[in-house]
Parts: sequence; structure tokens; C-alpha cells
Amino acid sequence: MRTGRLEWVRQQLAAVQTLSHIGMLNPAVGIAQGRATKAWGATPAGALAAAAHLLPAETALIDEAGRLSFGEVDALSSALANALVDRGVGAGDRVAMLCRNSRWFVIAATALSKIGAATLYLNTGFAGPQVVEVLEREGATTVIYDEVFADLIETHLTHLDLVVTDADATSARVGAADLLAHASRRRPDPPERPGPQIILTSGTTGTPKGAKRPNPRGLVAVTGMFQRIPWRRGDVHLVAAPMFHALGNGGFQIAVQFGQTCVTRCRFDPEDALATIDAHGVTGMTVVPVMLQRILDLGEETIRRYDTSSLRIVHCSGAALPGSLATRWMDRFGDNLYNVFASTEVGAATIANPKDMRSAPGTAGQPVPGSTVRLFDDDGVDVTSTGRTGRIFVGTDLAFEGYTTGGGKEQIGNLLSIGDVGHFDDGGRLFVGGRDDDMIVSGGENVYPREVEDLLADHPAIAEVAVVGVPDEQFGQRLSAFVVLRPGATLDADAVRAHVKANLANYKAPRDIKFLSALPRNPTGKVLKRDLLPTNA
Repeated sequence: MRTGRLEWVRQQLAAVQTLSHIGMLNPAVGIAQGRATKAWGATPAGALAAAAHLLPAETALIDEAGRLSFGEVDALSSALANALVDRGVGAGDRVAMLCRNSRWFVIAATALSKIGAATLYLNTGFAGPQVVEVLEREGATTVIYDEVFADLIETHLTHLDLVVTDADATSARVGAADLLAHASRRRPDPPERPGPQIILTSGTTGTPKGAKRPNPRGLVAVTGMFQRIPWRRGDVHLVAAPMFHALGNGGFQIAVQFGQTCVTRCRFDPEDALATIDAHGVTGMTVVPVMLQRILDLGEETIRRYDTSSLRIVHCSGAALPGSLATRWMDRFGDNLYNVFASTEVGAATIANPKDMRSAPGTAGQPVPGSTVRLFDDDGVDVTSTGRTGRIFVGTDLAFEGYTTGGGKEQIGNLLSIGDVGHFDDGGRLFVGGRDDDMIVSGGENVYPREVEDLLADHPAIAEVAVVGVPDEQFGQRLSAFVVLRPGATLDADAVRAHVKANLANYKAPRDIKFLSALPRNPTGKVLKRDLLPTNA
């Protein structure tokens, strides 16, 4: 038997052990999951069908409006699916969702999955022109949206079929509640093939692109993450990250797949998150790093008001997690933090567990079982085992199927570029240096902003920082740092430069230092560096 075959068998056995450990090999669970997957594929519709069969009266969802059981979510999503079919929506049709985290997001996403529609998740931070551009480009025919976005949608898109989730119908739109009241709640027949999910890239450097996400193929694709993050059936899962993006969407689908109670809110508030953990005994939550920062910034007096002892998993991804923030979180809330390095295009590449982050603060961790992570220099030479910095390429069974506009990511063999650079330490842990196109060339020296950002983020007076390159007549580019201080802290520009020069090469010290009250971020928590650049840059 070839080595490759032996490794494949080893991975499958590990996957089976993981499924057994998390309670997914119970015969009743296995039969229900198998039947649902055969009918609906590995989609929200399939996961919910299995959960509704096994746990019809158990709580599936808790939001501001209250609780829904798995049976209720199944019935409501079936009614919406049937109503949409009656309105002419069919398998393969592109339907856009502009919904915040709530029961309506879950009901609508599951309904579209049940009829095999192509679901396009819109960023709730979009302005009108972006929405129009994306919908025209993607060819959407129907938009399902929350009332809070009515002005945006109904000003620009009255030529589309408009369905508002949480308000009454008007001459320009229909109300989802009206549709549910008059539609059959019988689960529709499965489509011939599962409808794709189209998740938009974060768009921090340009117009977001639609990434077609595949349905998982094989056991390892499904279980690799769970071999590193100890999710369990029956967990109470607070999905704080936006569900329209890959991280929050993955959290929602984990909850449904595992028969977990999904707790969510329309908008993130740090103290409300603590209150929610306390009130519902939350055992795990899915967040972006800035959410951890904002919780810690509440201060010890506020944090102590809430019991967070039930929390054993904090699934964090979506942006860089500074080592100092990870350490502060674990020192206060325990070693429950799991940092996932991932992208919309390839899925999860590496995971850092608490032990990794205690041993090597700032690490992105080790490759997820079933994924391949390699580093290449600019000439395409593999530098993975050399300790040198290289461009990160990843291979997984969850790699996207290309952009909806055509094209894809740069590829070497069956590995896709993730768009970042990094290096491995002697323990096989990845450290991400930043975006491969973020490199600043100043006076002939190459500087990756992430190195400077991580150093400054460790400073006790600094809450967060972003470093960008700006044009410079003498050096080509110079470093400009944007610094947010902690409440009550004082620091001047000279002290910032001195701190960098004391720890890094002199040429890595930012020449420009600007103090801000907050960094500009998109709804998924990523810093919008383009908004920090001078307008003529």
C-alpha cells in the first residue's frame, strides 16, 4: 500500500474517532444524518432535517425575539421555501440575503437551501452603490432583507422581487410573515443537486468578489476542525460573528449540524455578550478578534458581574489575533481560546489551541487535519522547512470553486494562495507575517506591517494599531502607524518610535504616528487599511 494511501486511511480513522467522541456515531444520529445528507447534501437543509427528526422539541435558536425549536425552524423554513417556489424561485436561481444575525437569517438560509437556490450573502455594512453593483454582477432576482435596510434596498432595487423579513408588506415588497401565514409547512422535495452558497470576500482592498463554496467532500473535510476544537452535540453556541461571512456562517452551520442551541443577536455589544453567556450557560462562541478586545475593554468591574464559567470554547477567526490579546483573554477567561487561520477561498488552514498560544504567542497554529500548508518564495521554491518567510499556499477539501465572475486564486499544484506570507517555527507552528501585497519597501528594505503591529500591540498603553505604507519621495515608501490608546493611557509619537527601535531594526520604525479613537473596520472586524491611506496615495 502506498504511503499516500496509508495516510488517507489514517485520516479517515481519525475522523471516525472524532465523530464518535463528539456523539455523531450514535446509531440514531447516524441514520438520521445519513438520510438527510442523501436527500439534501451537506447543507443547512440537510442538517436541520436530521436535527428536526431527532430533537424536534429541543431549542434550536435563541435571539431577541425568543426561542424556536428545531421542529419550528424546520416548519417555518419549509413554509418560506414553498412560498418562494410559488413566487417563481427555483433551483439554481440566485437569491440575495441582507439579514443580520437572527431567526430570519436562519429561516431564510435554510429555506433557500431546501429549494436548491443559489444563496448570495450580502454584507450588512454595504452602502447602496455596493449592493447594486454586487446584485447586478451576480444576477440576483430576489432579495430577502431586514426592515432596517429598507431604505437602502427599496431606493435602488424595486425592479427585483423584494421580501422583507420583519415588517409588513407594502406596494413595493412582500412580507415574509405574510408568506409564512399562507404557505404549506410540508418540507419540499429535495432539489436534484444542492444549491451553492456564495459568500463575498471581505473586500478590505477592493470590491468584494463572490466565492462559490462547495459542499464538504469526505469525512476529513467535515471533521478536521473538530479534531482540534472540542465542539460537542448539545453545546450552547453563541454566534457573535456576522453570519453573512464565512466565519459566522460556519458557526451557524456547526450549531445546526451538531444539534446545538444557536444563540445570536442582531448586533454585537460586549456587555450583552457577557450577559448572554451568563443567562444561557453558553459553552462556546464564535467571534472575530476585535470582539474579544471590546469585552476586555469593559474592565474588570463590569466583567465580574457575569458568570462566564460555562464557556469552554472561544472560536476566533476572521482577522489577525495579536499574541498579547490572546494572552490577556486566556489570563482572564481561562484557556478556552482557539484561533483559526482561514480564508473564504480555502476554508480553515491552521488552528492554534491554547497550548500553542501559551507556548508561542502570536502563532496561527498547526495545519488542520486534512489540510496541506506549504510556503513558497517568489520564484516558486518550497521554503516550508527552512524557517524562511514565504507565500502561504493551502490545499483542503473545502477550497472554493472559483469566483462567480470567473478566475480564482493563484495555484501551485493543487494548492491555492491564501494571500499571506508567513513562516513555520521549529515546533511546526505557523506565524503569519501579513498580506503578501502589504509588504512595504522603504529605502530598499522590505517591511511586513504585521511584525510592527504585533510589537506595538504588546505595548501596555496601546489597544490596537495598524501600519501602512505611504508614498515618500526619498525612500519610495515610509511606514505610517495609526494607534488607538487604552482608556486613560498616555503616549506620544516619540515613545512609539523608540519602542519599535528598541526591539526591531531602525528602518522598521514608523516615521508617521497618528492617534485615533478607533480603527476603521468592516463588519467582520478586519481593519480597512485603504481608509487610512492618504487620498492621493
